[in-house]
Amino acid sequence: MINSQIRDNLRFIVGADKVLSDTIDLDRYSTDALTPSRAFGIEDQLNRLADVVVIPTNVAQISQIMTLATETKTPVIPYGGGTGVMGGVLPIHGGIIINTRELNSVLEINSVDRTTTAESGVRIGSLGETLELHGLMPAHDPYSQAIATVGGAISTNGVGYKAGSYGTMGDQVVSMEVVLPNGTIIDTKSVPKYSSGPNLNHIFIGTEGVFGIITKATLKIFRIPESQVFSTWSFDTFDQGFNACVELHALGIRPTLLDLTEEPPDTLLYLLYEGYTEGVEAQKLRAHKVLTSFGGIDIGPHLTDEYWTHRHDSAIRYKSEALDQPRAIRWNRFANRSFDYLHVSLPISKILEYRRRCDSIFALSDFRVVEYAIWSRPEMFSMMITPKAGINMPSQESLGRLVDEILILAQDMGGIMEYCHGIGVKLNHLIQREMGTSYQTIQLLKQSLDPAGIMNPGKLSL
Repeated sequence: MINSQIRDNLRFIVGADKVLSDTIDLDRYSTDALTPSRAFGIEDQLNRLADVVVIPTNVAQISQIMTLATETKTPVIPYGGGTGVMGGVLPIHGGIIINTRELNSVLEINSVDRTTTAESGVRIGSLGETLELHGLMPAHDPYSQAIATVGGAISTNGVGYKAGSYGTMGDQVVSMEVVLPNGTIIDTKSVPKYSSGPNLNHIFIGTEGVFGIITKATLKIFRIPESQVFSTWSFDTFDQGFNACVELHALGIRPTLLDLTEEPPDTLLYLLYEGYTEGVEAQKLRAHKVLTSFGGIDIGPHLTDEYWTHRHDSAIRYKSEALDQPRAIRWNRFANRSFDYLHVSLPISKILEYRRRCDSIFALSDFRVVEYAIWSRPEMFSMMITPKAGINMPSQESLGRLVDEILILAQDMGGIMEYCHGIGVKLNHLIQREMGTSYQTIQLLKQSLDPAGIMNPGKLSL
């Protein structure tokens, strides 16, 4: 618990109306989209509330809050859109949630440099709407576009529907403004390449706020493509489709959307080509030859067109049904379901072997995979797990053990356990195993930047 003096100081910094301590507010902001049904063995951590929610309006206020928190050794948890699925915002030690919703301005659009500078609380969808007025677009397009924020997407290095061409959210970062735990505000340079020392952006990309709070970022942006072509292909087997995708990438063909999905009995490849007209046509023609040579059948654009149209629907439902609702309402959405979705990344040469070994593991379990997928790039492999037909709600403990076995297999085969969402609290127990001796460097960095251990404590197992 934080004392009354800390609360008074927070009110002095941001104003009394920007400090929330009612139980209903603490309940709303002390969680994300991780539910007890997927929090294997750590359900108790979901029950902890923050002590206070603070809503600063500028970076100077955040700097003062961080100075106060360090002096009083009070935990601080950055909160963006609340769309994370791994428990990255859970205040497992209580403390101060800093809600960045008021840092919501697009500060600059530079069509020559093809960059935009936006505060961390800007929602990705709002950024896209603003850029569209200038004939431009952001490259990051997550399912949660309407509610995810710039800062949150950077802190998890999210992957969106356009990652096939443009890469992850972290790939879009040119520079950042970050408040360190001691209150120092640092700015990195808005240049495309570093050679005079390390690129400090990477300390904060994908590290879930354990080293500082992102308050502003300059991002790459792109012209709205002059041509957009959808394509859908059917394959007899996942292996055929996968090998076709590998060949596309080996040739340098990078569709904006590349999603190979096996949902028995169908294996479909969803493709979207974008860019200047001649380039799009060239990609489509060469891809047609490649996909046909691997046994693919062109079934027209309609399924991919429909996929693209509805790609954000689940987040829109989440926004209307669950976002900003009490935790009980969020959690009840999946109270009677036993499932999980996993996103691992491995060397391309290991993917099919990994899939076969997963099949062997599932054959001896009470669970099955209802969807295998490659998303954006051949090395990004996903699966959806549910109970086998006829098995009614296996124990969460058994599903948790199975998930660990599948993720550990990916680690042992030279891969990583998550390529999309960060690890939050859900996968904390496997991070040191994955990183090996390099984890000691992460610990040293944490001790140097955050000796009081206040920044999003418990995430990345720090």
